[in-house]
Amino acid sequence: MWMILSSLFFAAMGVCIKYAAVAYTPAEMVFWRGIIGMVLLALLARQRGIALRTRFPRMHASRSLIGGLSLGSWFFAIVHMPLATAVTLNYMSSVWIAAFLVGGALLAWVPVPGRDGSEPAPPFHLPLVLTVLAGFAGVVMILKPSAGEAGYGFAGIMGLLSGMLGALAYMQVIALSRVGEPEVRVVFYYALASAIMGAVWVLFTGISPWSWDHAIWLLLVGVTAALAQLTLTRAYGEATTQAATLVVANLQYSGILFGALFGVVLFGERIDLLGWIGIALVIGSGIAATILRQRAVPKAPAEEH
Repeated sequence: MWMILSSLFFAAMGVCIKYAAVAYTPAEMVFWRGIIGMVLLALLARQRGIALRTRFPRMHASRSLIGGLSLGSWFFAIVHMPLATAVTLNYMSSVWIAAFLVGGALLAWVPVPGRDGSEPAPPFHLPLVLTVLAGFAGVVMILKPSAGEAGYGFAGIMGLLSGMLGALAYMQVIALSRVGEPEVRVVFYYALASAIMGAVWVLFTGISPWSWDHAIWLLLVGVTAALAQLTLTRAYGEATTQAATLVVANLQYSGILFGALFGVVLFGERIDLLGWIGIALVIGSGIAATILRQRAVPKAPAEEH
C-alpha cells in the first residue's frame, strides 16, 4: 500500500509539473522542488526527533546525485511529452536493471587478454533477454505516435535516461534503508541535491518572471514529490524479505496507470492502440524482469540492496 500511495503521489506530481510549466522552466521546478522538500522534511525530522546528520555521507551523496539527475531528466520529459508517455519511460527502471545484467553476461563471454578461462562464464538467460527486448519494443510503440511532433525526440531520450538513472537510485534507496537510515533523512539529502542541481541548471536557462497565479503549483510539486519519496522509501524499507521486495517493486507500475488516467482526464491526451500496447509491454516486461532477474541471479540488485 505504501508503494501504491507513492505511485499516486508521483503521478500527481506530474500533473503539478504540467500546470507549473506554463510559467516556469524544468530547471526552476527542480530547484523549488528541492527547496520546498528540504523545508518540509527538516520540519518533519524535528517533529520526529530525527537528526539530519548522517554516518553515511558518501552513500547519500551518490544516491542524491544520481537521483537528482534522474529527476531533472524526468521533469524535462514531463514538460515536453504527454504525461502517460513520460511516466512510462521513467518506469523502465526494472528493464534497465535486467539490461545491465544481460550486458554483463554477454561481456563475460567476450575473450579478454589475460583471462585464463578457468572461471565459467555466467549462464545466458534467454527469458531475461526476451524480456528486455519486449520492454524496449514497448518504448518504440509508445514513442511512435509522437514521432511526428517537434521536440519529442530529445524529450524521449531524457525520459529513457530518467528511467535508467532511477534504477540506480532505487537500488541505493534500499541500501540506505538496510543500514538503518530513516526515510526522512534519505529524502532530505535528495531534496538538498535537487536544489543545488536545479540552481546550477537555472544559471544556464535563466529565471522566469514570477507568477503568483502559478506559484501554487511549484509548492504542490515540492509537497507531492516529498510525500512520494517518503512513501517510496518506507515501502522498500518495510520489505524485509525477497518476496516482499518483489511485490513492492512490481506495484510501482500502478504509477503508469495513474499517469495515463490523469493525462486523459485532465489534459485531454489521446493514446492510440499502438501506444496502449506499448504501455502494456513496458508494464509486463518490467514485472517479468523483476521476477526473472531474482531467479537468474541470486543476488540481484533489487534483492541484495
